[in-house]
Amino acid sequence: MKDTMTSNNIIKTTEKFEMGDMRTAYGDALYEIGSENKRIVCVGADTTDSLKTKKFGDKFPERFFNIGIAEANLVSIAAGLSIGGKISFASTYAAFLPGRCLDQIRNAICYPNLDVKLVVSHAGLTVGADGASHQQIEDIATMRAIPNMKVMVPSDTISVKQIIKNVVEISGPFYIRLARPSSEIIYEESFTDFKTSGGHILMEGNDATIIACGLMVSKALKAANNLRKNHHISCRVIDLFSIKPINKILIEESARKTGLIITAEEHNVHGGMGSAVTEVCCETYPVPVTRIGVKDTFGESARDGELEELMKSYGLTNRDIENSILERRKGI
Repeated sequence: MKDTMTSNNIIKTTEKFEMGDMRTAYGDALYEIGSENKRIVCVGADTTDSLKTKKFGDKFPERFFNIGIAEANLVSIAAGLSIGGKISFASTYAAFLPGRCLDQIRNAICYPNLDVKLVVSHAGLTVGADGASHQQIEDIATMRAIPNMKVMVPSDTISVKQIIKNVVEISGPFYIRLARPSSEIIYEESFTDFKTSGGHILMEGNDATIIACGLMVSKALKAANNLRKNHHISCRVIDLFSIKPINKILIEESARKTGLIITAEEHNVHGGMGSAVTEVCCETYPVPVTRIGVKDTFGESARDGELEELMKSYGLTNRDIENSILERRKGI
């Protein structure tokens, strides 16, 4: 991406991004902060290897609890440990957390506002061959509707590590959504500014704003580069990694500057990041908003080598972002 027009030096400028695994980044970050803070405990539901928390468990077995395939217990035990003065990290797949334990999340964690960090993987469509039953596409909507819960969606391994380290310093419940497949590493290794209620301008532009989260951030950057190169359209690109609390100032300023917003997420278009951005625009500075996401339908199975085809089938590619902006700008 040699022609990337960034407003700062926080992201890599390269033709092709390197790949990294979010789950490994989570496991490494948990190990690091666990070495520094003895209050940190980790609770898992038979997904130790997949969530990469084994490294923490091997080093600190007295602070690691694998409670088996019992997600409601996972949440309740994490809550109990928090009441006992611990900082609890509870981890499994998004299909099961929040999919199988919403009652416990609401009443055992959020209602008493406990210091529990829910870190899930296998969110969105890109979970492999498991199909619709395991493709959690409504979790952002569910989690952001619960009082006291904060929702974070990292876009690469660098943001995962820094978000995990930062949430330890903030008391209260968090939901942190990771993807299963390897993701493109966008940020420079040295960049550490991932604060709650944050969002980063990765590219500057005047004609439209693309607001993305998770795996869709790298696609947003590619779309913006293609639009600049092929159509002379300049786009501001924002990584909105904090969905709740949301950065209202940044969204309003972008709406005023560009007059057009496209949102992109690996989630149902109803209730997710796009809905949250639209709510802000309606309250502050109304502009046209197009939401790119799963169009209120269940997903389907796809092997690892077919994930890009799956994203294409559901309209979640950089080309879909580009076409949405071109269509919106007709007649301008």
